[in-house]
Amino acid sequence: MTPALTLTRRIAQLLVGLFFYGFAIAMMIRAGLGIAPWDVLSQGVVLHTGINYAVVTNVIGALVLLLWIPIRQKPGIGTVANVLLIGPSIEVGLWMMPATDDLIARILLLAGGLILLAVATGLYIGARFGPGPRDGLMTGIHHRTGWPIWAVRTSIEVTVLAIGWLLGGNVGLGTLAFALLIGPMVNVTLPLLRVPEPKRAVPVEAERAPA
Repeated sequence: MTPALTLTRRIAQLLVGLFFYGFAIAMMIRAGLGIAPWDVLSQGVVLHTGINYAVVTNVIGALVLLLWIPIRQKPGIGTVANVLLIGPSIEVGLWMMPATDDLIARILLLAGGLILLAVATGLYIGARFGPGPRDGLMTGIHHRTGWPIWAVRTSIEVTVLAIGWLLGGNVGLGTLAFALLIGPMVNVTLPLLRVPEPKRAVPVEAERAPA
């Protein structure tokens, strides 16, 4: 694949991945069976402060970015795009999907949202433009410690969930499923969807060097 095509694929993966990410969150919200741990945390903070939900989400994202410093994680274009695009894509998803009381439909929305979120994470992180604040914390700890991505992701989600629950955030069966399953699912999608880095050219002298 030529550099131009590779760049095109990376940009497409970033944009599609971020849209799918927000749309997946909207699916889980419409399911009404429990929101994701980071959303539980945001909701708990809103209950205690009265600050707008979107503002709380942005502030938490900024605080998470500060945690990148000790693990030497650097933000990229994808980090900024994450902040700018996921919110609008959530709104699009909520606009497209009306609320439903049908339990089967809600279960399918939750399951589909989890799967789509895992795919979306693999797409936009795999584009190599830099992860979002929360996913960057996951990949940064993974790179610094060597721990499996699924273990890092699950540990972060469970910790955030516990704090959000103590603050009064809404926790349901969907929240538990998200906290336990998203790590292993991302562990599958991330290697599959990562855009390969270009191979470095080998100097002619090195190729001719004796074994």
